[in-house]
Amino acid sequence: MDGVALCARFSLATNRLEYCGPSDAEPALYGAITRGADLAAARGSLERFEALFPYLAAIGGRHGLDPFDERVVEAYWIGNDLLDAFAPEDFRTLLDALVRRGLPRSTADRLAAHLPARPVFHHAFHVAFVGVGEVTGHVATTLANMEACRPAAARVVGVDASYLELERRPLALAGGRLALAAPVRERRRFDPAILPRVGTGDTVAVHWGHPAVVLTPAQAGSLVRYTARSLDAANDALPGLRALEDVPREPA
Repeated sequence: MDGVALCARFSLATNRLEYCGPSDAEPALYGAITRGADLAAARGSLERFEALFPYLAAIGGRHGLDPFDERVVEAYWIGNDLLDAFAPEDFRTLLDALVRRGLPRSTADRLAAHLPARPVFHHAFHVAFVGVGEVTGHVATTLANMEACRPAAARVVGVDASYLELERRPLALAGGRLALAAPVRERRRFDPAILPRVGTGDTVAVHWGHPAVVLTPAQAGSLVRYTARSLDAANDALPGLRALEDVPREPA
């Protein structure tokens, strides 16, 4: 799949919600996904997504690849071995790039002082460590929003017209650590033009309630693995970084 089109699949939902990117991006993103058209316009819009592009540029730069190379985009949204080459000092450089995109300098300095030993240049790590909406200021960093924003692997257990019945493991806070809870089932509307051949037994990636792409078995395994790595790394730094709102009480 073209890297721009793959990136558009994950970015469409947040643009529609007016959380990220330019206000006129949706037509080009949708065309890139459904027709393989408008790729240049979609790329131009994606470069203006506030938190997204610094990560793609950092991953691509480290490996001598274009930021929208399919492997680079896959690394950030799903996970692959391109993420295995980074150290804390690399994330400090990335934080400077995020400051130029809107992250408050005070937040960047606080995060830089609490970097884990192995930061992960994955969207799940950005969600858990930097925080939802910290760059744009458009979304509060609550547990519910963190769950919505992380790319989640979900198994399709039923398809009904424009709805999927999905099974996934939601994000939870247990003993002061972020973790994935027991599987739950949910119904999500999907766009048949975006997922024309989705079927029972497939695994899809869900972002802000939007089933974005059908994952190969290898990609599904990578998303689970790099999500776990991202949460482990964020947990190393989580105490004292921020108070999460909207956190359910643990059973007594």
